[in-house]
Amino acid sequence: MLRDLVLVGGGHAHVGVVRQFAMRPEPGVRLTLISRSASSPYSGMLPGYIAGHYRWDEVHIDLDRLCRFAKATLIRAEVVGIDRAAQRLLLADRPPISYDLLSLNLGSTPRNDQVPGAAEHAVGVKPIDGLNRRWLALLERVAVFPGRASIAIVGAGAAGVELAFAIHERVGARLRELGRASDDPQLVLYGASEQVLPTHTAAVRRRVVQLLDTRKITIRTGEPVTAVDPGRLQWRGQWQCHDEIIWVTQAGGAPWLHDSGLALDTQGFIKVDASLRSLTDTRVFAAGDIASLPDRMLEKAGVFAVRMGRPLADNLRRALRGESLKAYRPQRHWLALIATGDRHAVASRGPIGFSGRWVWHWKDWIDRRFMRRFSEFPRPETGAGVMHTATPHRLALSPDEQQQALSVLAMRCGGCGAKIGADILSRVLARLDPGHHPDVLIGLDAPDDAAVLRVPPGQALVQSVDFFRAFLDDPWLFGRIAAVHALSDLFAMGARPQSASAMVTVPAGLDVKVEALLVQLMSGALQTLRDAGCVLVGGHTAEAQELAIGFAVNGLIDESLATLTRKSGLIPGDVLILTKPLGVGTLLVAREALAAQGLWMDQAISSMLQSNQAAAQCLRDFGARACTDVTGFGLLGHLSEMTRASGVGARLRLDAVPALAGALDCLAAGHRSSLHSGNARVAALVADYDQVARDPRVALLFDPQTSGGLIAGVPAHRADACVSALHALGYQGAACIGEVQPGSDEARPIRFA
Repeated sequence: MLRDLVLVGGGHAHVGVVRQFAMRPEPGVRLTLISRSASSPYSGMLPGYIAGHYRWDEVHIDLDRLCRFAKATLIRAEVVGIDRAAQRLLLADRPPISYDLLSLNLGSTPRNDQVPGAAEHAVGVKPIDGLNRRWLALLERVAVFPGRASIAIVGAGAAGVELAFAIHERVGARLRELGRASDDPQLVLYGASEQVLPTHTAAVRRRVVQLLDTRKITIRTGEPVTAVDPGRLQWRGQWQCHDEIIWVTQAGGAPWLHDSGLALDTQGFIKVDASLRSLTDTRVFAAGDIASLPDRMLEKAGVFAVRMGRPLADNLRRALRGESLKAYRPQRHWLALIATGDRHAVASRGPIGFSGRWVWHWKDWIDRRFMRRFSEFPRPETGAGVMHTATPHRLALSPDEQQQALSVLAMRCGGCGAKIGADILSRVLARLDPGHHPDVLIGLDAPDDAAVLRVPPGQALVQSVDFFRAFLDDPWLFGRIAAVHALSDLFAMGARPQSASAMVTVPAGLDVKVEALLVQLMSGALQTLRDAGCVLVGGHTAEAQELAIGFAVNGLIDESLATLTRKSGLIPGDVLILTKPLGVGTLLVAREALAAQGLWMDQAISSMLQSNQAAAQCLRDFGARACTDVTGFGLLGHLSEMTRASGVGARLRLDAVPALAGALDCLAAGHRSSLHSGNARVAALVADYDQVARDPRVALLFDPQTSGGLIAGVPAHRADACVSALHALGYQGAACIGEVQPGSDEARPIRFA
């Protein structure tokens, strides 16, 4: 870890940069992409999605898969500011991210705040997920809407025109399916300019206007919309009523850029030189819609962002090496292919224009070819996506950094010589708040050789420990999940968390990089510990090949053990309740193989982040007498421990076991954890295993879970109410999955319903 290159935004230019660095990694450079979402929409195909020609996943680039291919870190977060003096990005709800070199490909932000009521009552085309929710809701409303729906599109550029055609096609098709062809929607296109498509030739404009007239799409241009109310807008001083208002006008830069100190143009876009570097800060680059070139005003079109990808990647690489940069020269004329919703398109390039069905198929071929670059990756043996270990002589390092780099690359010590330096640790602790607890007599506020804790009268100490290497690239998320996982044993037994000690291994690197990594990791862990009422009292850090973290956790429970829930408390007749869906193990393995969708991983991460604290209390409130957490041994492994300890049997309803999105697909494709085969040996305890062995859902029962849910036995008459209460607490995957049966001398105590 010698240099941090941070990309903000998963736009068309940045996905190109990530791919370039995947194909040719820069030794010593850690690449991080920050995006609010795990997928990035491709603007060229979005009208086709609205028109019904493509699926949602077909028009999105999976950033999680792309970053895994590039060995880059994807951080799902919203940037809210930048501290250029400290070279840190400020993020919402998590610690800042440090950078050595920064690139911004944020796209543009709708400027609907400049028109009264537009921000509140109109649908902006960005962010795309917001538009999609309203669009799907509109399709449902149209199906039951009496008569013709009226839809306004504000903005008569290429984006607004394509959207109008696409909506006309899709809504019309939906109404024809319902036998209501006469109820075709009334679409109205508003534009402030005198002409539709003002940047295109007169011939192209005439052809598009002719097509709009043919579809009976009303055109109202020459004046801007001046106000928006619920269900209506004001144009030329008159109020026009519409059932939906979609805002596609010229956008501007993100609001937080105004406080960045970077030079901006009048629309809030970042002023850059010919090399795409900020005029204000040599450590900041910008590309795509957010970039404003000094001598040429580029149309905010995806074609320019796509073409910026390679020169941006080259100049970022050169800047990291301290080499001179090269100028980006945008094409004078570019090809615009305007889809008309019905698998036809109009082409426009400079003075040339033509149209036809073949033009749409040509556009479709171009778009699909572009998307394949980010879904079909070369095999690992080509060298793509492999981070090489090499001397960092090509990077621009200071003399002190050069000396540290040589030390990092030298033979590393073991034993106590592998500990992280005291200076780094003291700086990390100064940036963290370990928290306070009345039972801590000596802790990190006055560090000593060991922590000293009080066990209150009438309380007994409950201890557990967990440790594993990083399975996510984002250290903050990994720290949070590791702490959630470690605390689950305490919650399962009914203990109240008191204190934790951390064990951390960190890859070697420049001191400032190791410090930044530790701050991210421990900030995430501390957030989880604080939420649980647990205080960090100490720990140990050391260098290693991989990032890893574990916790020794202490909890308190009444020494009478009256509230203790153990594995051995199952009673025949109890209903088995599982609080979280299964599938974490197979999804993590599939992710490493670039076979898991980013949306699947988002759900898996959300599940792993969900604490079992509230679920454990809910289960006890409804009479649970036995409980354990489902982790590395899989559901059947942990259930068999409970049946053996309780002297009972169990009957499972295979179709009731909840699964994470994509988990069954990954298992069917053969993605199994290294623990899976060992866990599968418990099949010998299943009486009718041969009858269900071929069911694809059976493999889910052997899948090892990281930060999995709880399984508990609840009295049958309270089980349904318990599941409803769990749902209300946010455990949407909670389900009744079987029943406890009387024990016997059988060697196979588990059956399937």
